[in-house]
This record gives sequence, C-alpha cells and structure tokens, in this order.
Amino acid sequence: MKEYKVVNWKMGLSNNNQKLEDTLNQYAREGWVVRDIAENSMRIVLERDKNR
Repeated sequence: MKEYKVVNWKMGLSNNNQKLEDTLNQYAREGWVVRDIAENSMRIVLERDKNR
C-alpha cells in the first residue's frame, strides 16, 4: 500500500533553489519519492510505501 504527501512550496526571494533541494533531500531520506510537481501551483506530490 502507498501513502502520499502534498507539499505546497512557496517561492522565496533568496536561496530558493537550495531550500527546495534541501527539502526534497530530507523527504528522500525519509523514503519519499517525487511523483508530480504542479508547476503553476508549486504543489509537490510525494509517495512512499506505507508498510516500510
């Protein structure tokens, strides 16, 4: 079974790319995989196995 997480990313003025990269890497360490990035709304959908 899968579980999902939706992250709303807010555009910042400084270091935005680095902050996004750090955030995605943290979720990856927790087992999350990016499934979709909605560019217009900056919504990121993550997925992982629920019984891991």
